[in-house]
Amino acid sequence: MAARAISSGTISFGLVAIPVKLYTAASSQSVSFNMLHAKCGGRLKQQYTCPTDNEVVERNDTVKGYEYAKDQFVRFTAEELKQLESERSNTLDIVEFVPASTVDFVYIEKTYYLGPDKGGHKAYHLLSEAMTRAKRIAVGRFMTRGKEQLVLVRPYKKGLVLHEVFYANEVRAFEDVDTTPGIELKDAELALAEKLIDQLTESAFDPAKFEDTYAKKVTAAVEQKIAGHQITVAPEQPSAQIIDLFEALKKSLEGQTAGTAKPAGKAARPSEPSEPSEPSEKHGPRKVTPDKGVERAPSKKKRTAG
Repeated sequence: MAARAISSGTISFGLVAIPVKLYTAASSQSVSFNMLHAKCGGRLKQQYTCPTDNEVVERNDTVKGYEYAKDQFVRFTAEELKQLESERSNTLDIVEFVPASTVDFVYIEKTYYLGPDKGGHKAYHLLSEAMTRAKRIAVGRFMTRGKEQLVLVRPYKKGLVLHEVFYANEVRAFEDVDTTPGIELKDAELALAEKLIDQLTESAFDPAKFEDTYAKKVTAAVEQKIAGHQITVAPEQPSAQIIDLFEALKKSLEGQTAGTAKPAGKAARPSEPSEPSEPSEKHGPRKVTPDKGVERAPSKKKRTAG
């Protein structure tokens, strides 16, 4: 199924204008829950309450305020906020090109695919190919949703991808993190660590090998609850404690050698996903007996998924 564009715009640099379409590159598939009333099972709704007047406030009785000091606000009307917005031109102005190696991933906030719009196919591919050969990434300003967004545009799979990035004042300095510098590392420890890394090395990153195990468990539990079955919960495993770094590296290396050892210097082949292990008889799974039915909000409408 062909992707559907969520927006359109124009990439502009020099005298060149490239009409493009914006596509969602990724969307979270994590599970989420709704808050229900424990008494009747009805879905709860959020409300604004005023602690001063002790009353529920409707949305049309609210006004936006900016807190400039503790508990002190300046008010803005919708018209005033509208005047502060940038021009809604959906124009992406490229300001400069920088070496791809100088971009720090920590600045990337969101990612979108860019595709050519009518009349912009040749210029689109020309920009992609030129940046690929030059090993450059474009830095620009994207005027969208009434705001000026800092973005990066880079070549990607014979096309272009757009990254919304944080401004410098939005990214905290890593130097603020206490990493306890000055730790002395022994050559033997480094050699074992490098050997372990080599044995665990794959030829390339393959995200398809990994899955959201929590979402999978929740989905299975939902299906069991709907069917009225019991839910089996595996006992929590105690976390490993590292007592001696050198011994931990040796044991890790020995475990890799005994199990899935790989020749040093060669990338390993992707392993097939293993079947889940059976719970031990000594520490069998805990069984939790849920309610037999599925909680439903009191409604005459037919229940739908999601």
